[in-house]
Amino acid sequence: METVRVRLDWFKAAILPHEGALRGRLRRVMSRSSDVDDLVAECMTRAYAHGDVNATTNGKAYLFQIARNLLIDEARREKIVSLEFVAELDVLQADHSTEAALQARDELRHLQAILDTLPPQCRRAFIMRRVYGKSVKEIAEEMALSVFTVDKHLTRAAVKIMQAIGQFEGSGFGWSLQKRGGNADDRSRSGSSVP
Repeated sequence: METVRVRLDWFKAAILPHEGALRGRLRRVMSRSSDVDDLVAECMTRAYAHGDVNATTNGKAYLFQIARNLLIDEARREKIVSLEFVAELDVLQADHSTEAALQARDELRHLQAILDTLPPQCRRAFIMRRVYGKSVKEIAEEMALSVFTVDKHLTRAAVKIMQAIGQFEGSGFGWSLQKRGGNADDRSRSGSSVP
């Protein structure tokens, strides 16, 4: 029979060291810090009360799965769930690709903010080309524009996006080019800047 001492030792070794990581991850997913504190406390309590001392070998994954399940239960009770919330549930995975997922999510939000600043036709043409993979001719037919006009919209969108990314990189925040081994300074030195 399991003793309280064995459970407590397991909890201190397998679960407690990951409390900070869980709190940090939840801060990125949840908007109110008081909710984060409550959820972390609930996760820690459930992990202690229900964790299998003999079978749970990855305490971090176990703790993050508890948090994910609690958020899913809360979303079911709310009955109205945003698509962003569903996407952010994936952030509550304990694997090594989570930081990359967080970075990608932040970059997508930034790109969406940039796209929102484009004129409507310019944005629509860009999305049709880059998201849906339509040809310039297909876009021109669907939007009832000339191919030349669609090209102008696509060029305008690309320039504005590259300028915004350049400003973003210059502000000290990362962008995917840094993950690929380059950075903003490399482009400016090579002389291939966007007007």
